[in-house]
Amino acid sequence: MYGTHAIEHGSSRSGRWLRERRLRITLWLAAIEGLLYLFHALHWWAAVALAVIAVGFWWYVGRSNRSDALRQLSWIFAASQVLVLCVPIALGIVKALAIGVIAVLAIVALFFLFRERP
Repeated sequence: MYGTHAIEHGSSRSGRWLRERRLRITLWLAAIEGLLYLFHALHWWAAVALAVIAVGFWWYVGRSNRSDALRQLSWIFAASQVLVLCVPIALGIVKALAIGVIAVLAIVALFFLFRERP
């Protein structure tokens, strides 16, 4: 039985294809939508609303649906939308760190400027 794989009960050909590639598809969708957010084509609240809709659809419809393809598509949709929410959060953290570094550098520069005697 080398090289044979068991087919999961209740799965379809398209569902198995999506399941094999769902992480890759999710990451590509999140990357594209993250770029849309960074270039201000997607607003923060639109991303939040879309994520809430996607997770709600997956929770109430996708998880228990008989269609394997719909289960996989709803998972891809929900996971990609939640990942898109990580972009503004990461951007905010990086922005706060950059402001903190600039403030520390300004304080150090002021210290050296006032310490110097004419």
